[in-house]
Amino acid sequence: MTARRPRILAIMGSGETAPTMVTPHREIVARLGEPTPRAVLLDTPYGFQENASEITERAVEYFAHRVQLTIEPAGFLGPLAVDQSHRAPLAEAAALSRLRTAGFVFAGPGSPSYALSVWRTSPVPEALTTKLADGGAVVFSSAAALTLGSHSVPVYEIYKVGQAVHWLEGLDLMRAAGFDGSCVVIPHYDNAEGGTHDTRFCYLGERRLAVMEGMLPDDAWVLGIDEHTVLVADLDAKTVTVSGRGGLTVRRRGTSRVFPAGTRLAIGELLSAARGEGGTDRREAERPLAAADAGSTPASEPDSKRSPLLTEVTRLEQAFEAAIAGRRAPEAAEAILNLDRTIAEWAADTLQTDDPDRARAVLHSLVQRLGEAAAGGLRDPRELLAPLVESLITLRGELRAAKAWELADRVRDRLIAARIELRDTPGGTVWELRE
Repeated sequence: MTARRPRILAIMGSGETAPTMVTPHREIVARLGEPTPRAVLLDTPYGFQENASEITERAVEYFAHRVQLTIEPAGFLGPLAVDQSHRAPLAEAAALSRLRTAGFVFAGPGSPSYALSVWRTSPVPEALTTKLADGGAVVFSSAAALTLGSHSVPVYEIYKVGQAVHWLEGLDLMRAAGFDGSCVVIPHYDNAEGGTHDTRFCYLGERRLAVMEGMLPDDAWVLGIDEHTVLVADLDAKTVTVSGRGGLTVRRRGTSRVFPAGTRLAIGELLSAARGEGGTDRREAERPLAAADAGSTPASEPDSKRSPLLTEVTRLEQAFEAAIAGRRAPEAAEAILNLDRTIAEWAADTLQTDDPDRARAVLHSLVQRLGEAAAGGLRDPRELLAPLVESLITLRGELRAAKAWELADRVRDRLIAARIELRDTPGGTVWELRE
């Protein structure tokens, strides 16, 4: 008799196909205890996008090269798919078969509203519920994560279109996973892209979220996942662990508790926090705002609030500048190559920001600066001049020993005219090249 797979629910705040989430993905796959579990990409959330096939290709490549996992697209794209062949009854049946037989199901970027419109009247929720009950890993991030709760944030409609704040009915898979009450999942919880305005809580900001909380049932609570952070729930052991760059927030009616990366606790403890039991609660207003929210410039953003990509870009740019200042051409070239490699590693990520463009702009500027430095010469001129200058210093010393003072002074004057200063010391003559 085949042993049942572990039951795992993983929720990522963002970075689902970024270098930051490679280790969590690998650990989840390893916990399944199978050499090669069938993995399926539930592609519905972005199925309406013109570049849906490109997103799929990038995700498949990411899992193959970084996670060492072969993942196949489910092909359940919905009614707005560019390729309408996916809408054929046989194609949809095949997509659901892949989903039901998979040991690892992943869904991430796109629109939660579109995903819900397709899934709600389909067998997908039942298939996911069965997987959480019978065994397997369900890994949802970003847009897909928003669909897991009893209610879902229509983020595009509110933040981009300007519709009045409202909730959508979610899949309520959190309740099926043992998270009691009306749990609302909000990824991108510590987002800081707004610059001059508050984009925390998946672009809602405090003002909107506070209003929307008042529209929820009395037992409702928010489960917030910071960017590049993952909550992994072991439904058999009834435990949750938090890892990544940020933390996990349990919020109810504006009062929050934050569990940082490295935290491991029982699901019951998390639910107690949601009910306001145990520990010390604190108002969300006390949670530090991003530097941009406080009115600072992007250059002053603390690394903890910047994207991991831009943090690494800054580090490599500083390494380049130090190498140029120290006339260390090989180190400057190495910094450029490392930056190019970093950008390539992030190429599979479904970033919705201009971070990749900013990284490439820095790369181009560093290449230009290296070219300018090469034109002027990076090698220390002292190394090039040393044989000649030291020969002339030796000649001057010989002239002085022969009491040919006038000729010795003429050698010194020619060196000074060439910006080479001499200083006679008890230990001999030393020289410096004036800038």
